Amino acid sequence: MAFIDANRDAVVDGGARLTVESICGVLSKAGVKVAVSTYYAAKSRAPSARAVRDIELRAALRGLWEDNYRVYGARKLWKAARRAGHDVGRDQVARLMRAEGIAGAVRTKRVRTTRPDPVAARHPDLVKRDFTATGPNQLWVTDLTYVPTFAGVAYVCFIIDAFSRTIVGWRVAGHMRTEMVLDAIEMARWSRGTHLTGLRCHSDAGSQFTSVRYGERLAEVGAVPSIGTVGDSYDNALAETVNGYYKAELIRGPARARPWRTVEDVELATLGSVDWHNHRRLHGYLGDVPPTEFERTFYDTQQGTKALVEIK
Repeated sequence: MAFIDANRDAVVDGGARLTVESICGVLSKAGVKVAVSTYYAAKSRAPSARAVRDIELRAALRGLWEDNYRVYGARKLWKAARRAGHDVGRDQVARLMRAEGIAGAVRTKRVRTTRPDPVAARHPDLVKRDFTATGPNQLWVTDLTYVPTFAGVAYVCFIIDAFSRTIVGWRVAGHMRTEMVLDAIEMARWSRGTHLTGLRCHSDAGSQFTSVRYGERLAEVGAVPSIGTVGDSYDNALAETVNGYYKAELIRGPARARPWRTVEDVELATLGSVDWHNHRRLHGYLGDVPPTEFERTFYDTQQGTKALVEIK
């Protein structure tokens, strides 16, 4: 039916115009038996309840997909739809996504940007690839990545809380000097507290993270630095994962139609992306809830437990 609708009234060689009858005749010769009466009967029937429901869901799913940087695949979009109150199954979401012609973002291999300083003293590895924490502000991880623009390279530094995957500090700059990392620490310090005893801040062995000023700034916060081995991405896997989906979802994401023009453009877009990441993006590691919601549940549970202990 869709094929006939797409081709009826089309003009062919000689100026003739295709009709339903002529298209059905050609299809029949090709082995596809479609009677003219079948076509008109199908067109006159009212759409089924499933078809009507599909139309409604397709619009809702596309809206959710657009609102989330066009990066969600079937599983994440299904979770988002359920949270939005739509009674829909995962396989149904996958089918409707195919019908809409939409798909999730695909990650590509990351290029390393940080360079180790061979003569700088390095802090010990206090993490040993164990990126788990039992509460906020126990373990932060950080790393650098870069974004090419027409006006030069934009360097990006994120600081992530390993417990909730919250981006607690970030900085975009036209250079990759230690100052940009210190700015990200200041943002994290402002958002999480002035003194965080027991906090470990893990990074790779880039020169920005082995500098004296970096160690001193962490000490002011009450944190101790931790550094993985040189050239081993697994030793800073969590930070590289965040960098990876930042590049896949925003920098090269489906919603991006043109190259980045300036460092300032990247900075402004990153501001919106971090807000989405912290407050609305569904994280599989957190049970498909946003980081802020995950932390709020943690603190509510802690307060409830404390109240029960006091009552007892």
